[in-house]
Amino acid sequence: MRIAAVVIAVFALTLSLAPDASAQRAQDQASPGQSSPGQPSQDRPAQQRTQLRVSGLAEPVEILRDRWGIAHIYAKNEDDLFFAQGYNAARDRLFQFELWRRQATGTTAEVFGRKELKRDIGARLHQFRGDMKRELALYHPRGERIVGAFVRGVNAYVGQTERDPSLLPLEFGLLGIKPGRWTAEVVVSRHQGLLANLAQEIELARAVAALGAQRVRTLGFFQGGEPVLQPDPAIDLAAIPDDVLELYKAFRDPMSFAPEQIADGHRAPSGATAPTQAALAQAAAEIPNPLDVGSNNWVIHGSRTQGTFPIMANDPHRAQSAPSLRYWVHLVAPGWNVIGAGEPVLPGVSIGHNEYGAWGLTIFGNDSEDLYVYQTHPDDPDQYRYRGRWETMRTVKDSIAVKGEAPVAVEYKYTRHGPVLFQDKARHTAYALRAAWMEPGSAPYLASLRMDQARTWEEFRQACAFNRIPAENMVWADRKGNIGYQAAGIQPRRRNWSGLLPVPGDGRYEWDGYHPTLDLPNAHNPASGYLVTANHYLMPNDYAWPEAMHYTWADPYRAARITELLGSGRLYSVAEVARLQNDDVSIPARSLVPLLRGVALSGARAEQARDQLLAWDYALDKDSVTAGIYAMWQRRLIANVRATMLPEKVTLFISMKRIIDWLLAPGGEFGDDPTQARDALLARSLHEAVAELSTKLGPDMKAWRYGQEKYHHALIRHPLANAVDAATRARLNVGPVPRGGDSYTVSATGGDDNQLSGGSFKIVTDTEDWDNSIGQNTPGQSGDPDSRHYRDLFAMWSQGKYFPVAYSREKVEGVTAEAVMLLPADSAQPATE
Repeated sequence: MRIAAVVIAVFALTLSLAPDASAQRAQDQASPGQSSPGQPSQDRPAQQRTQLRVSGLAEPVEILRDRWGIAHIYAKNEDDLFFAQGYNAARDRLFQFELWRRQATGTTAEVFGRKELKRDIGARLHQFRGDMKRELALYHPRGERIVGAFVRGVNAYVGQTERDPSLLPLEFGLLGIKPGRWTAEVVVSRHQGLLANLAQEIELARAVAALGAQRVRTLGFFQGGEPVLQPDPAIDLAAIPDDVLELYKAFRDPMSFAPEQIADGHRAPSGATAPTQAALAQAAAEIPNPLDVGSNNWVIHGSRTQGTFPIMANDPHRAQSAPSLRYWVHLVAPGWNVIGAGEPVLPGVSIGHNEYGAWGLTIFGNDSEDLYVYQTHPDDPDQYRYRGRWETMRTVKDSIAVKGEAPVAVEYKYTRHGPVLFQDKARHTAYALRAAWMEPGSAPYLASLRMDQARTWEEFRQACAFNRIPAENMVWADRKGNIGYQAAGIQPRRRNWSGLLPVPGDGRYEWDGYHPTLDLPNAHNPASGYLVTANHYLMPNDYAWPEAMHYTWADPYRAARITELLGSGRLYSVAEVARLQNDDVSIPARSLVPLLRGVALSGARAEQARDQLLAWDYALDKDSVTAGIYAMWQRRLIANVRATMLPEKVTLFISMKRIIDWLLAPGGEFGDDPTQARDALLARSLHEAVAELSTKLGPDMKAWRYGQEKYHHALIRHPLANAVDAATRARLNVGPVPRGGDSYTVSATGGDDNQLSGGSFKIVTDTEDWDNSIGQNTPGQSGDPDSRHYRDLFAMWSQGKYFPVAYSREKVEGVTAEAVMLLPADSAQPATE
């Protein structure tokens, strides 16, 4: 092995002197010996070494960035550690930080104009307005100092860009904006949390109004009992306004951009052809299916691994984005040695490992929201009836800056339960949200700071008790051989209703506190030798606290496939666990395809398609034509079964579990002869699939390969992609690449043509030797489109390959590509080597 030359670029900088931007940018470009994207060089990577003086540090901090873009941060004290984490994350993801800050503070209209005003009103209406000292102490005993240090680090880098604007990534110039300063309040914003179930309440309310409670119960897939879906007589479900959740959705929805917001020379042309405009409109409308937003994790006991030590695997499924939602980091200081990923705008690590154990999360699911409906006073719409008397809403007056206009005066109103989302003055009605995530300590993922320092299963469980939002299935595996599972989240106790429909806010439907977290489902060293969570039903049917139950869960198919393989009796390795994370076998296909046997078909093409399906292995491989046939047939089946069971104008989520049940045992909805009608539907769906594939991919069946740009693929779109010209869009977007799998496979690649969500971040940890752990993060660690780490992990991810997650200092140094020494601005230490 040749020894690569060490390139040394030494800078003595303070934040009052602008750093050499071109030199700093050069560090982030392709280094000598770089191989194809996502693939490590066979030679030890060249290292760039930089020294920076930064105000706010007490002692020097070393940051070693490895070949795959992971920053390994070594500090001598806790404050400097989190200062450096904030500084470095902002350096890598500054535009992502700025969008988060503007959404959290409700200041998007200030730079983007009136079209964002509703977003700002929603953001400020839902802002946490409690005691920040108490809030931060719930995340960690030293939470105020940790978050404060992180914020100071972010602001140190923002200050650096103020002195040298050439450090700003491409997006700032495209939009003509600059980054702003952070506060602790920005960090604890709830706007990007996985919250539930307000939107579902409205969907169910409209379905019940149209179909009746019993029919909705039949159509829905509710687990954990028979939830009450009978509305309170005081509420007219059909009268709920269409835009009742407008402010709530404005607060929650991702930002979108239009060509007129982009600088001249880069905006999408106004004279674009109709197909291009249609394509842009379609891209703008792409929203991940809630079915596809979930996760997998599992832990395997050492008795079932080749190395005799436990293995932990996790692949959370969220929206695919450029830059990615999650960000790898390694934090080392006295009391801290944790590596893994979290959202870049938050301190700490939410999924990963320390010296003692590894942990991962999936969505447990809970019902932490309720919509309350109030009778308001005919003469004063700000008064509402509560327990026989009138109460007055609390009002907060505010002013919102709007670009190009005078500030807009607004009012936020609150009942005793929470923010008022809508007032229907004509009907003398108001609607307000009660949300458990407005309680102190409910910012998403920040309780991971306690988990980062857990040394035992018992300590990890205690840390889980502080996790509130989102509700998670937390799994643990440690070097002492333990594996465990603890559900963790804030769950209201409802004594007299299911939480699935809006209820009167008159005092008859009140939460009876919150269920103790550690009383939620949990397990430790089970006899099976493994634990699996995949958002599926995990409550015992005889759960002792029905008042803490929620009823909607993911379909069981990912969990079924993982359990099938882990229960096979084989001994697992890291490599085999990685293959399982990318498994494309469809459990629903096993139930559906055999139904085609003997069904009458018309035409040789449909018969040929059926013959291929009946001989198929049920793997949705990206290179398989038969997988392409099945995927289209499944789409048509789902659409046709929905049309059979559900009136056209009614919106209601129908699970695959229900569809398979109805097809296996069809009822009268299918026709006078249910089985014959079922067979006709199966045949019609196959004919439609063949016709659709012929139109989409051509008449040659050999061209119907599942994974391709015209069919199932991954194209990761940047938030600005729809607003910029083709050349700039090519710099921002990543892909496309062919994909296999679907919504129901372990690989979880979604059911649409473009994979809009899924496991962008994956980790497999080996407790025998942490240096054997591996990971993914697509498209890359950096959010700067001009960085070599913006898309360098995309090809690896698309091929189901992983990078090594270096943990020991020796291994980290062996894969280091860039070293940065942060020195206190007032340090006497010379900035030379």
